[in-house]
Amino acid sequence: MQVDLSIDGTKLAGELVVPEEASGLVIFAHGSDSSRLSPRNQYVAQTLNQAGVATLLFDLLTTAEALNRRNVFDIPLLAGRLIAAHEWARERKDLAVGYFGASTGGAAALWAAGDDVAAVVSRGGRIDLAGERLAGVTAPTLLIVGERDTEVLALNRQAMRRLTCVNRLEVVPGATHLFEEPGALEQVAVLARDWFRSHLGAQ
Repeated sequence: MQVDLSIDGTKLAGELVVPEEASGLVIFAHGSDSSRLSPRNQYVAQTLNQAGVATLLFDLLTTAEALNRRNVFDIPLLAGRLIAAHEWARERKDLAVGYFGASTGGAAALWAAGDDVAAVVSRGGRIDLAGERLAGVTAPTLLIVGERDTEVLALNRQAMRRLTCVNRLEVVPGATHLFEEPGALEQVAVLARDWFRSHLGAQ
């Protein structure tokens, strides 16, 4: 279902899918140079939907905003949009909520993850950009990084030291940053599905 989110006077397009008897909702935060139409996030969302988990993909920035590279890396701005989307969803569905963030969206997801967030998954996330906010995350957090995405992998390992919540790093063999290698994205989707099913209570 196509939806419009009005956040601080800014209209952002979204796509909400709620399977019957869904017991959890995952809100997606895409990364730089991406949108709700990201084929990778769409694939992960479909896998979650098939497992009985609702999903909300939405544009964190308008087309005009995205042209300014500062906005793309403005983690507090992106996190604020994610929190507002969470509030929008909570008014409509009473479901346990998780965040799935990719690239800079991974940092935004962890920045925004308050006590009302049940789980977080980061795919190739620049979680280091969440800085001091990492230590305050309480939601169980899964980090998924490609083996050949060496810079991001190193940054994730460093940032993990700041996390005090339940957390795990999964390295996908042979995968690069966009997980374009055969079978790589499928591994991401399965890892995310199992993490969210475990922590959101979906069956």
